[in-house]
Amino acid sequence: MKSYLVYAAAAFAEIAGCFAFWAWLRLDKSVWWLLPGVISLVLFAYLLTLIEASAAGRAYAAYGGIYIAASLLWLWLAEKHPPDHWDIIGAAICLIGSAVILFGPRGA
Repeated sequence: MKSYLVYAAAAFAEIAGCFAFWAWLRLDKSVWWLLPGVISLVLFAYLLTLIEASAAGRAYAAYGGIYIAASLLWLWLAEKHPPDHWDIIGAAICLIGSAVILFGPRGA
């Protein structure tokens, strides 16, 4: 459960950081949007180091599903575009995949 909380925090930090760049380049916001964006992306990278996984690649792969679900939540709450049923089905499949990667039994 702790892993999912860390992943959720990492996803928020990554999406917020990337959105700061999006706002600057696509929404004509001030260049000063980049400062919190960079800080947020550094926090994202740090948070992923807190995941209990035997290898970085496995932690990143499992994170992918969380990121997808969090991105759809951002789409809905921050950008006011509700996800459609295909978005939700796709995110559910990804979350199942994340759980298999993160919690699946590992051989010696």
